[in-house]
Amino acid sequence: QVQLVESGGGLVQAGGSLRLSCAVSGRSFSRYTMGWFRRVPGKEREFVAAIGWLFGLTTYADSVKGRATISRDNAKNTLYLQMTSAKPDDTAIYYCAASESAGTREHYKTMPYDYWGQGTQVTVSS
Repeated sequence: QVQLVESGGGLVQAGGSLRLSCAVSGRSFSRYTMGWFRRVPGKEREFVAAIGWLFGLTTYADSVKGRATISRDNAKNTLYLQMTSAKPDDTAIYYCAASESAGTREHYKTMPYDYWGQGTQVTVSS
């Protein structure tokens, strides 16, 4: 069974940085496309970033492009999201997710994700 556990959320001042981690247990982490999503209460879940398993290709939502960096450490079965220049609009619950689907980078945003973490709250104060 695959389990994902996010950490690193908390309170950040606007303009500051945050780093989220997602520890993945179970087999085959290195073969998953991994993604970060976020949800604001009352709104739909939003794609943030994703990273492929084979070449580590990445893709980002326009809202975080240039401010966010997604990375993975396959030896540690861990996914990361580094974000700089944080904005109040970044306030949300952040979820990591794993996909067993095959696809190109263009599909990372829309491909089905099979496993999800429980989320970690990030609050950016103005």
